Amino acid sequence: EAIGSYCGTSWKNIIVGNGSSELIASFTKLKKGAKAMIIGPTYSEYARGISVGQGTAVYYELKEADGFKADVEDIKRHLSSELDILIICNPNNPTSGAIKKDELGEILDDCLEKHIFVMVDETYIEFAENSEDIEAIPFAEMYDNLFVIRGVSKFFAAPGLRLGYAVTGNAMLRDRITQNMEPWSVSSLAEYAGRVMFTDKEYIEKTKKYISDERNRVCAALDKFHDAGIHYYEPSANFVLCRIMNARHSASELFDICIKEKMMIRNCATFPFLNDSYFRFCFMNPEDDDRLLAVIGEVMV
Repeated sequence: EAIGSYCGTSWKNIIVGNGSSELIASFTKLKKGAKAMIIGPTYSEYARGISVGQGTAVYYELKEADGFKADVEDIKRHLSSELDILIICNPNNPTSGAIKKDELGEILDDCLEKHIFVMVDETYIEFAENSEDIEAIPFAEMYDNLFVIRGVSKFFAAPGLRLGYAVTGNAMLRDRITQNMEPWSVSSLAEYAGRVMFTDKEYIEKTKKYISDERNRVCAALDKFHDAGIHYYEPSANFVLCRIMNARHSASELFDICIKEKMMIRNCATFPFLNDSYFRFCFMNPEDDDRLLAVIGEVMV
């Protein structure tokens, strides 16, 4: 009920699990032998889940030339009745881009017609500037081919709590997933903490404003690095993807230097379609962001 009130849906549409990872696994295992299209580069756990379920995964590649922004018309052209599942991370990890709600509606319509189930991972949605403009949960009552996943590890900074939830209007799917999940996967501590977190309006509003302000400030600082060979892609989440345009430097080199300064970036070379020129970092407190920006600046000069 606390989750339903928080995200604007009936509690009957909600499944809770041991973090979003359990819900991703539960969904993909249920769709055994499925053929899935994953919009990437993105989180590797989706492809792994499909593989564990003895299915096959193909990627739809977001184009770097388009700033990794989704071309919805082109995505629709790649959808066919041969597909069983479409997987979207929104906002996406690691590109930090987002698909708008009206565009999601177009994709859902097309998928419904072709009998394709859509899984949308909204792990980072609370960080988006106007999250109501990109969220898929309002579609849950209208589309029975939709499965939306969220968690508390990122926005509420509680990864060890292991509390995730999924929203779907498909009662048969809810029942099948619930029946196949491990018993007692959500602890009493997570249940209690969740009721507190989802109703903590002060924390929610302060965090949204804090990330929004810091995202704008850091991006303004990154603008000054363009001539030094750093390009960034417009972020919607609490992190930004950057590309090193100067061939003399690499993300692995920058990673090593940052570690020595007791700071960390994510080398994105392990993501599909990316390489050792891409890195990602999260927005932190202003002092740490300034320290990291200073290290990046020193390396690139």
